[in-house]
This record gives sequence, C-alpha cells and structure tokens, in this order.
Amino acid sequence: MNTRLHKFHGGMLLEDHKTESLARGLQQASLPGQLFLPLNQHIGEVNKPLIKPGERVLRGQLIAASSSPISAPLHAPTSGTIGEITAHPVPHPSGQSDACIVIDVDGKDQAIAAESINPDKLTVPELIHQIRQAGIVGLGGASFPTAAKLARANDSGIDSLIINGVECEPYITCDDILMQTHAQALVKGIDYLQRILKPNSTLIGIEDNKPDAIEAINRALASQSLDNTFVVGIPALYPAGGEKQLIEILTGKQIPKAKLAFDIGLFCQNVGTCVAISRALDHNQPLISRIVTISGDGIRQPGNWEVRLGTPVHHMIELAGGYRGDVNQHHLVMGGPMMGFSLYTDRVPIVKASNNILVMRQQTIPRHPGNHAECIRCSKCTDVCPAQLLPQQLYWHARAKAYDKTEEFNLFDCIECGCCSAVCPSEIPLVQYYRAAKGEIRAAQQAQFKSDRARVRFEFHEKRLLLKKQQQEERRRLKREALKKKIPQKQNGDAVIDPIAAALARVKAKKREQQTAALKNTTDLTLAQQKQIEEADARRRAAREHRS
Repeated sequence: MNTRLHKFHGGMLLEDHKTESLARGLQQASLPGQLFLPLNQHIGEVNKPLIKPGERVLRGQLIAASSSPISAPLHAPTSGTIGEITAHPVPHPSGQSDACIVIDVDGKDQAIAAESINPDKLTVPELIHQIRQAGIVGLGGASFPTAAKLARANDSGIDSLIINGVECEPYITCDDILMQTHAQALVKGIDYLQRILKPNSTLIGIEDNKPDAIEAINRALASQSLDNTFVVGIPALYPAGGEKQLIEILTGKQIPKAKLAFDIGLFCQNVGTCVAISRALDHNQPLISRIVTISGDGIRQPGNWEVRLGTPVHHMIELAGGYRGDVNQHHLVMGGPMMGFSLYTDRVPIVKASNNILVMRQQTIPRHPGNHAECIRCSKCTDVCPAQLLPQQLYWHARAKAYDKTEEFNLFDCIECGCCSAVCPSEIPLVQYYRAAKGEIRAAQQAQFKSDRARVRFEFHEKRLLLKKQQQEERRRLKREALKKKIPQKQNGDAVIDPIAAALARVKAKKREQQTAALKNTTDLTLAQQKQIEEADARRRAAREHRS
C-alpha cells in the first residue's frame, strides 16, 4: 500500500545507538532471589493486595486488584512465598518508596492451573473482560489500562486502527526485537483488536531503519491475511513515535485540544500491547513479563531480555555483564535519554512501564534543575517543539510558579519529548520545569477535589438532619390533627372545649378513679377518707351527666 505520509511540526534527527543492544538477539532473564511488585503500576486506581505474608503463590496467580474500571490487576510472575508487603524504592522521578508485594522466589516457577478459553466464541464484552483480567496496560510507556481504553473506544466507532511500532528514542530496541521474534503473536493481537473495534483499515507504523522488523511483520501478515491491514515505513525522525505525531504522519489528522484519538475515530496501540493481548486470549496468560532493553556506554554487554515483572534493576545489570568502570560514577535512567527519568538506585524493580534501562557514565538527565545560564530568547525550542507550543513562555511561568499562566499556554499539551531541552544553548532543563509544574497543578486539583467533596458531604449531612427534623415535626402535626378528628369539639355555652385538654382531663380522672378504687379496697378507712370517696363519686356522676 502506498500511503501518503504527512509531516508534523518540529522534531529532531538523533543518533540512534541501537545496534549495540540488537547484536545478541532476545535473551531470557533468570529469576532473582526476590521480586518486588509495586501495587501501583498503571494509570488509575491503586490495587489492593489479595494475599498475606507467608502465603505461597504460583505463577499467574492474582495477588492484587481494584474494583475501579480504570485499573489493571497484578499477578505473581513466578512461584514463591509472600515475604512481606512493605514500602520499597520504586521507579519514579521523585525517588520515593511505595507499597510493594515482596515474593521470595522458590526457583520452581510453578504455574497456577489456568482454564482454557476459546476466544473465537467470546463476544466483544467478553474479550475486553478477558483483557482486563490479564492485567494488560499500554506497554509503550503510558501504562493506561487497555481494557478501559478499548471499552470507551468501542462505544465511539473507530475508522482507523494504528499500531505503533515506531521506536524513535535512542538506545531503545525492545519493540524492534519483539517485532522480529514475536511477529505471529503481534499479528494475532491485531486480529483481536480488529474484532473488538471493527476499524475500516489498520496501519502498522514502523520506522524505515528497522528493515528486519518490517520484513517479519509482512511475512506474518501474509500467513494470516488480515483485511485492509498494511505496514507503513516512516522516516526516523524524533518524536515520530508519539501518538499524536504518528497519527498526523499516517493520516494527516491532528487531535483537537482536550480530545483523545478515538474522539476522531482513531485508535492507537503499541506492538507490545498487541502481543500481550494475544497471549491473554490464546493462552490465558496474564501480563507477568515484558521485554526490556539494557543499554548505554556504562554497561558491558547491552541487549534485550524478556524479564519477569518485579526483577530488581541491579539483577538485570549483572546479566548484562555489570557496570563498566567505576560503579559510583554511573547515571541510571529508566526510559530513553529524551523522555526517561533518573533512577536514584539500582534496587528499584522492573514494572509494566519499563521499556529500557539506560546506564551512562555521564549524567544524561539532570536530577534537579540546579544552576544554569539564563534564556537568551533564541527560539530554537519553539522551532523543534512537535506540539507547537511556546516553550520559552512556559519556562518563565513555570519558574515563577504562575501555574494559571502555564495552563493558558497549554502546558498539558506538552508530551515531554525533551526536544526543547536538547537544543537549548543555555542547557536549561526545560522539561524538568514542565513536569514540576504539571505535578503542582495536579496536586492542587486533587486537593481542590477533596475539599469540594468534603463540602458536598457536609452540606448533604446538614440537609439530611434538617429533613429528619422536618419529618419528625410533620409526624407530630399529623398526630395532633388525627386526635382532633377523633375527638370532635363541643360547645359549652360560648366556650369551646379543647379536645386535647379534655383528653388530658380524662387521663387525670382515670388516675383518680384508680386511686379511689384502691382506697375502697382498704378495710381500715377513716371517716374522713370515706367522705372523700363519696364526694369523688358524686363529682364523677355530675361530670358524666353534664357530658351526656
């Protein structure tokens, strides 16, 4: 198919540094002594553990989940015993720790007995449910739960399905090696996506500097013959692998502000996610591993490994031959040199979003903005920005913490590609400022949300108490009205007899009768008491005659 390619604004040509990690093919990583599995490995609600320390688990067993639709459950990557559930360093720009399930690996790698499924007999909702149960998230880096994305897109109607095989950032080759070695599973995953979304066409975008991957996918397509499915080679221009940029290259369409791809009839999915979908539906296998690239000038044997989730980074570095040179002089990055973030320790685990561990002998990404030269207003950042933003203005407002102004300049349209930082002659870490500003804004929004929710709950509580009080007063009023209807008023000359007062008088009279009866039953009455009884009887007879 001769697809007309389009261009996006900006971008850069970068040295790819990819041949080093592709030289040894795909390798299987050995199991470490312990796995550390963060409960939060996706965008959305955090999972809650379903196991307790001391329990034995099997490979593929569900160990954490959430009832939220925007979530992805977590499964045991191998067999072993739950050591503890505790805070442990996790891969995050903050460098902080988070709750992790620690599995003491027993080395047996025993799997749970999984029920066989026939995906050909499953309906679309059942296919999506199976994908959710497998804990699949976007493996291109965003980690958004795939089932939630499919469910929402399925309601919108999809014209074009776009498969992202563009790995434009330097050093990273995990998707390239995946397409070469798992082409059949990839195409099968695309087939399932087509069944769910029913697109009119499917475009598989691969950079033209990956000829082996393109050839492998074309062979797999020829054997399975999917309808209207085509491989499209695109120029190796960074950041062509961004969702918005790839969509613009292949279709010429731009996603409007505050909209998503499926709002304009497009659905984009990473090649790794497609393979995970195929494994989940064909073999009922949850997402417990992924391919990770280990590369950089600070590692002895760069390469790609199929790694179980939870494997510590230092174990992967050992598999790659260890550090080159002084261990203390290396800079670790999860991701690539453009969009990755620094790791403060090699004790953090591999998670679902880990595509690359970059080991450099020099600091690639600054840990803190620190001191740097001032902006010289050269506008180079504006020229390369693929989102067509004004990075200089965003920098000034983010630095001044004028976050309302950063939003006016569309801060959240920034894809954090790092092009602006790479070309800045003053070496200002612009993306670091943008990330910090986004974090502050999200934190303020979250605090405002909690405050608004607390206010709504308080107002609802007050209204409920007021309604309860009004209902009690209404019941009392109805009782009084019912009593008035039951005891009609009677005229006594010009005076009106109050039925409630009459009822109270009858109660008092009844009490006096009871007292009189008690006195009559007493044998030793005095003359005065007998006289009181006779007078009381006379008054009662007079009262009865008067009422009649």
